[in-house]
Amino acid sequence: MSNNQIGLPINEASKLADKLNILLANYQLFYANSRALHWNIKGEKFFELHVKFEELYMDSFQKVDEIAERILTLGYTPLHTFTDYLKEAKIAEAANISEARPAVEAVLSGYKTLLELEREILDLSGEMNDEGTNALMSDYIREQEKSVWMYSAFLK
Repeated sequence: MSNNQIGLPINEASKLADKLNILLANYQLFYANSRALHWNIKGEKFFELHVKFEELYMDSFQKVDEIAERILTLGYTPLHTFTDYLKEAKIAEAANISEARPAVEAVLSGYKTLLELEREILDLSGEMNDEGTNALMSDYIREQEKSVWMYSAFLK
């Protein structure tokens, strides 16, 4: 079996790149949703959530770039059209949400999907000794589990 430019088996790296592309598509939707929530939030929690949703979309923007670059590092091409993102993503578009509770629920739903995908990728990257992808997913999971706790506390 032959290896890619960073020493990982090509067949396994291909499977990992496919999973990362699915994660990338979902992050693009999470980013777009966070941006829309930032723009459209209204009500007594406006100032608090407007800032939090900006933090979300800025963080998502960075993660989109990191995931795409990881796919390139593995030797593959990241998805780059919204047609592909919509086809691959499990996260639904969060349209016309302007109230606090539904907005936070949309964020939590997105995190649930992202965490499930990241854990799948973590398992796969661990099996193939891909420390680069493994570390990335581990960092994302740790950060997002804390965010889930905090956003869930908002809803109580």
